[in-house]
Amino acid sequence: MKRIIVACGSGVATSQTVASKLKRLLQQRGVQAEIEAININSLDRYVKTADIYVAITPFKQENFPIPVFSGMAILTGIGQEAELQKIIAEIKK
Repeated sequence: MKRIIVACGSGVATSQTVASKLKRLLQQRGVQAEIEAININSLDRYVKTADIYVAITPFKQENFPIPVFSGMAILTGIGQEAELQKIIAEIKK
Protein backbone atom coordinates (compact mmCIF):
# COMPACT_ATOMS: atom_id res chain seq x y z
CA MET A 1 0.00 0.00 0.00
CA LYS A 2 1.31 3.44 -0.94
CA ARG A 3 2.08 5.90 1.84
CA ILE A 4 1.05 9.54 1.39
CA ILE A 5 2.16 12.39 3.60
CA VAL A 6 0.34 15.72 3.79
CA ALA A 7 2.27 18.60 5.33
CA CYS A 8 1.33 22.06 6.54
CA GLY A 9 2.93 24.51 8.95
CA SER A 10 1.68 22.93 12.16
CA GLY A 11 0.60 19.46 11.04
CA VAL A 12 -2.72 19.99 12.79
CA ALA A 13 -5.41 21.96 10.99
CA THR A 14 -4.91 22.22 7.24
CA SER A 15 -2.95 19.03 6.73
CA GLN A 16 -5.46 17.06 8.82
CA THR A 17 -8.32 18.49 6.75
CA VAL A 18 -6.63 17.64 3.45
CA ALA A 19 -5.58 14.18 4.66
CA SER A 20 -9.13 13.36 5.76
CA LYS A 21 -10.67 14.67 2.55
CA LEU A 22 -8.12 12.87 0.39
CA LYS A 23 -8.74 9.61 2.23
CA ARG A 24 -12.49 9.96 1.70
CA LEU A 25 -12.09 10.81 -1.99
CA LEU A 26 -9.79 7.84 -2.56
CA GLN A 27 -12.10 5.47 -0.70
CA GLN A 28 -15.04 6.63 -2.82
CA ARG A 29 -13.03 5.54 -5.86
CA GLY A 30 -11.94 2.25 -4.34
CA VAL A 31 -8.31 3.32 -4.01
CA GLN A 32 -6.42 2.43 -0.86
CA ALA A 33 -3.52 4.37 0.59
CA GLU A 34 -2.06 5.14 3.99
CA ILE A 35 -2.34 8.89 4.57
CA GLU A 36 -0.65 10.84 7.35
CA ALA A 37 -0.75 14.55 8.22
CA ILE A 38 2.59 15.91 9.37
CA ASN A 39 4.30 19.13 10.43
CA ILE A 40 6.34 20.76 7.64
CA ASN A 41 9.37 20.80 9.97
CA SER A 42 9.28 16.99 10.00
CA LEU A 43 9.14 16.68 6.21
CA ASP A 44 12.77 15.64 5.72
CA ARG A 45 12.29 12.68 8.03
CA TYR A 46 8.92 11.53 6.64
CA VAL A 47 9.75 11.96 2.96
CA LYS A 48 12.28 9.12 3.28
CA THR A 49 9.54 6.55 3.95
CA ALA A 50 6.66 8.00 1.93
CA ASP A 51 5.66 7.35 -1.68
CA ILE A 52 3.76 10.60 -2.31
CA TYR A 53 3.89 14.08 -0.80
CA VAL A 54 0.78 16.29 -0.88
CA ALA A 55 2.00 19.83 -0.23
CA ILE A 56 -0.07 22.61 1.31
CA THR A 57 2.76 25.13 1.07
CA PRO A 58 4.48 26.16 -2.19
CA PHE A 59 7.06 23.66 -3.37
CA LYS A 60 9.56 22.94 -6.12
CA GLN A 61 9.18 19.43 -7.51
CA GLU A 62 12.89 18.92 -8.09
CA ASN A 63 13.63 19.24 -4.37
CA PHE A 64 11.93 15.96 -3.43
CA PRO A 65 12.82 12.32 -4.09
CA ILE A 66 9.10 11.43 -4.38
CA PRO A 67 6.23 12.85 -6.48
CA VAL A 68 4.66 16.02 -5.09
CA PHE A 69 1.04 17.07 -5.61
CA SER A 70 -0.98 20.15 -4.71
CA GLY A 71 -2.87 19.94 -1.45
CA MET A 72 -4.48 23.31 -2.14
CA ALA A 73 -6.50 21.73 -4.95
CA ILE A 74 -7.84 19.16 -2.49
CA LEU A 75 -8.44 21.79 0.20
CA THR A 76 -10.26 24.32 -1.98
CA GLY A 77 -11.82 22.01 -4.54
CA ILE A 78 -10.41 24.15 -7.37
CA GLY A 79 -8.68 21.72 -9.72
CA GLN A 80 -9.40 18.93 -7.26
CA GLU A 81 -10.46 16.26 -9.74
CA ALA A 82 -7.43 16.77 -11.98
CA GLU A 83 -5.03 16.63 -9.04
CA LEU A 84 -6.85 13.63 -7.58
CA GLN A 85 -6.51 11.75 -10.87
CA LYS A 86 -2.76 12.44 -10.87
CA ILE A 87 -2.49 11.10 -7.32
CA ILE A 88 -4.51 8.00 -8.20
CA ALA A 89 -2.31 7.35 -11.25
CA GLU A 90 0.78 7.55 -9.04
CA ILE A 91 -0.76 5.20 -6.45
CA LYS A 92 -1.51 2.65 -9.16
CA LYS A 93 2.07 2.62 -10.53
